[in-house]
Amino acid sequence: MSKHGKVLVAMSGGIDSTVTALMLHEQGYEVVGITMKTWDYASAGTSKKETGCCNLDSFNDARAAAVHHGFPHFILDIRDEFGDFVINNFVDEYLAGRTPNPCVLCNTHIKWRALMKRADAMDCAFIATGHYGRIREENGRGVISKGVDETKDQSYVLWGLEQDVIKRTLLPLGGYRKTEIRQMAFDFGYPELAKKAESYEICFVPDNDYRGFLKRKVEGLEERVDGGNFVLADGTIVGKHKGYPFYTIGQRKGLDIALGRPIFVTEIIPETNTVVLGDEVELNRSEMNVGGINLVKYDQLSEGMEAVVKVRYKDKGTLANLYQGEDGLTKVHFYEQVKGIAPGQSAVFYEGDDVLGGGIIRR
Repeated sequence: MSKHGKVLVAMSGGIDSTVTALMLHEQGYEVVGITMKTWDYASAGTSKKETGCCNLDSFNDARAAAVHHGFPHFILDIRDEFGDFVINNFVDEYLAGRTPNPCVLCNTHIKWRALMKRADAMDCAFIATGHYGRIREENGRGVISKGVDETKDQSYVLWGLEQDVIKRTLLPLGGYRKTEIRQMAFDFGYPELAKKAESYEICFVPDNDYRGFLKRKVEGLEERVDGGNFVLADGTIVGKHKGYPFYTIGQRKGLDIALGRPIFVTEIIPETNTVVLGDEVELNRSEMNVGGINLVKYDQLSEGMEAVVKVRYKDKGTLANLYQGEDGLTKVHFYEQVKGIAPGQSAVFYEGDDVLGGGIIRR
């Protein structure tokens, strides 16, 4: 009989999830390992070998760790669930002139829900992952906060988790630094894992070429969008581009246009296949609208509430006031200008280290 209960641990075969499983096993939990196959690289149309979390070596590494330490391990095929929702959204967002964050969507709607479903079927009280964040219960609500290691903190990608999920989730790594986790892997007898390189690419875009992915997924896209106008803020046409879906806000490289000074993508207008260019200062914004809000720490936000808002994963965050608009969107008014706000990305609101909630940046 386990000391703390039964926990379903998502194991990718990488260092973080492996140490998570072994740590919980050592603490007296009854661990069940599960590896989720989200994507088949053969269907991506690239020549790159499978890397990261969805390849046979990773599956074998996860299973080997489980077998060696005497707990069960299963492989769960969620390609159908993943593909229809995450990949279709990824394509649709780029076609709408936005820059999606598929990992947030996958965490929120696919991986955690898939884990919860299987945890219930296996009578597991908890689910656990190797994310760097912390969870506690306060005033009857599950609260997500930043991990101790600011350089590895992943609370930004967890804003979409709902209360029923948060309250059953364990994040054992949140109180440690990455260097400590590497040492733990070594101490557990996995020196190669301790040195294993981390994978940062989107799992279904293994070569990091999202433009090529879009071209393969949407028949005739290239021909349809090629030859749109590059314009300046005043409407002056300064050149032709390869199609609005192939550009992102803040992009400077790969524009293939020379205006005698550094130039950036400041706006994307899909309706007219127009890409607006400007100087770096033209990327600055003092406000934005955020939709699809999920609240974490509190069940509602007070009008004008102050929060630090992050507009991208590595963003340090900017102080802002939050207001509820009549259109159902949350209005964010920054205290200072923020550069490169990209519609489609996540905006996450923080109170100190705690996640107040988050949503998707609208146009």
